[in-house]
This record gives sequence, structure tokens and C-alpha cells, in this order.
Amino acid sequence: MQSERVEFSNAKSETLSGVIETPEGNARAWAVFAHCFTCSKKSLAASRVARGLAERGIGVLRFDFTGLGESEGDFSTSGFSSNVGDLVSATQWMAETNRPVSLMIGHSLGGAATVVAAGRVDSVKAVATIGAPSDAGHVVEQFKDSVPEIEAKGAAQVNLAGRPFTLSREFLTDIRAANVKDAAAVLRKPLLILHAPGDDVVGIDNATGLFLAAKHPKSFVSLDRADHLLIGKDDARFVVDVISGWAGRYFPDNATPERSSDTQTHDILVRETLNNGPYQNEVLIDGRRFLADEPASVGGADTGPDPYAWVTAGLGACTSMTLRMYANRKGWPLERVTVGLEHAKKHADDCVDCSPKDRIDVFTRSIEIEGDLDEAQKRRLLEIADRCPVHRTLEHGAKVETYLATNPA
Repeated sequence: MQSERVEFSNAKSETLSGVIETPEGNARAWAVFAHCFTCSKKSLAASRVARGLAERGIGVLRFDFTGLGESEGDFSTSGFSSNVGDLVSATQWMAETNRPVSLMIGHSLGGAATVVAAGRVDSVKAVATIGAPSDAGHVVEQFKDSVPEIEAKGAAQVNLAGRPFTLSREFLTDIRAANVKDAAAVLRKPLLILHAPGDDVVGIDNATGLFLAAKHPKSFVSLDRADHLLIGKDDARFVVDVISGWAGRYFPDNATPERSSDTQTHDILVRETLNNGPYQNEVLIDGRRFLADEPASVGGADTGPDPYAWVTAGLGACTSMTLRMYANRKGWPLERVTVGLEHAKKHADDCVDCSPKDRIDVFTRSIEIEGDLDEAQKRRLLEIADRCPVHRTLEHGAKVETYLATNPA
């Protein structure tokens, strides 16, 4: 899992600050996490749930809403509709960076905003809320003593979670106008509601309101003795386990890597990502996106195979495919081919007193053949392995032609 700081713009061209938790290997799916009222992307719930899901193969963007944390904008006038807009902007940016969002998760008021925003994003297949209110106006209870002053003067400073915030009349009007239950009723996407019966900030009756408003498929899971902010590590871990297991059935088949929307002018395009270590590159092959990197031992971020690993994997894949083609053509009962490979630089056998620059690349290949084949057939397949095109290229050598691009991709 890798954490990457990112920035993107909302509909007002304000810069929002976020962190993407990227799983090792290809992501099962991509998600966006919406934090609680006056919280930030660094809250325990946001960080623990996002990282936990990344460990289970789900990439997650967590970010600061307008005017909070490290994001630009004026929180006092942002309101609930601003949060919804920020979520839509986040999913649009994720799609533009080849991470289409399939899952939206929201905590507390962020959960209410998620229910509304998810209905506006076609790529979202499932929605999960944690301790979410069924009425966005519920948060007004947290500063109800200041409401008369806000309405009379147009703005007032209130204390929320031990911190001072200035809230405007526009903020108050916007949050009162939000109708989360109506949004849940027309969402028509799988909804998972997680809520603690003893939540003393957002009562359990809010979970009832959301559940009754939503259409099937919908699910409710009790968080038992968890507190509203999900401070307990075990509670956060339970939330991660439930969301990961529940949402998996709604994810698209991601056995193949996500496709890039870029138009490729070359068969393969490799370019630096410029945002996760000095050596990370994205590899675009027929629109599919992979990562290449160097290991941490040489200063990389270890987010993908190194260049020689890519070459070695190409030899292994070519070997397996060549044997499969031959066995199928012969009608042999080959069930499965497994190729194990290692790459090393060794001294040439015919070199006397070799220096390091005289080393040659040696690829060691172990082939496991499964199926009801006799020894003669297995020996023949071993011979055919040497006819793999990549094998021949590596042994015979190749010429690389290089030129400077005059019209960069």
C-alpha cells in the first residue's frame, strides 16, 4: 500500500487537498471517502478506513472539503451542497486519472453528502455510510444556541469539537434545505448503513430513517459499542471488513487493469507519474494502465515491478503461451503451465579475468507442466519452450532505434 498526496480542483476552481491510498498491485476498485462535519482527511476514521480498504485491494481517495484542513475555500459559506459538489468533483478527477470510482463511503455528515452525491455519478456502484444523519440539518443541533445570532447578524463564531468556526446565514439555509431521505429514496444503488446503537452524536433513529427511505438492495450493520468518531482500532477494522466484503459483489471485474482514456500514438507508452517517488512510471499498453518502479533499496517507492522484472515476466508469459498453443494444436491434455523465473548478471563462461562490465544477463527458467502427459510429450514441450519468440529475441539480440519526439504525447 502506498500513500500519495494529491490536489484537484472543485467546481469553483478552488484547490482541494487529498491523499490516495493505493493497493499493492491492481486495485479491485476505487473509492472516495467523505469525512465527518468539521473533520478532515486526517481524522482517525478517514485514515484507518482508507488504509484498511487499500490493504484489501480497494484504492481510496480521502480529501478535505472546501475550507477545511489543507483545502482552499471559505468553510463558513460552503454548506452541505458544497460538500456534495466537492464529492462529485473528486470522482471526476479520479476518472480523469484512470481511477473510476465504484464505491463511495461517508462518515457522519459526509455520509449524508455521499448519499446525495452518489446519485449524480454513474460510475458509482455502491454506497456505504458510517454514523450518518438522515437529515443534514441534524448538525444544527451542535450549535443551536448560536443560531439566533447567525440569523440576526448574518454570521457568528461557534465552537465545534473544541475548535472555533465562523458560520454564515447562507451555511444555515443550505444545510436546512438538504433532504437526504429523498436522495436515498431515488438512489437506486446498493446502500450499506453502519451505525452504533449508542451513538450519542447522531442517534440510531437516523439509521432507521435512511434504511426505510432507501430501496433494496440495502443493508444495515450494527457497530455495537463503537463511538461516533470511530476512535477504537477494532471498530475501524470491523468497518473495513464489512465494507470490503459487502461491496465486492458490486465491483466490476477488475481482473484486467483499468483502461486509460488517453489516445495512444505508440503500441506502448511509458511516462513518469511525477507524484509518487522519483522513479515511478505508468505503463500504458493498449489503454491498460500498469506501474513500473524501482525497489526502495535504490530509492524507489516499490509500487510496481522494476524494468528487468518486466522483461523477465515477458519471457515467462511468452513461454507459457507458446506451450499452450503447441499443446492445443497437438490435442495434448495439458492442464496448466507454471513458469518460475530469475534474472541475474553473471560472468560470461568464456571470459577470462572478467570485469563487471563483461557480465551477461542470465535468465533461469523453471517450467512446471500439469496434465496427463507422458515423458516424451514433456520433453517435447521443454524443447518448444526454446522457440518462444521472446526467448529467441533475448538470445539473438535486438536493435533499438531511438529518436527525439517532435510531437510529445
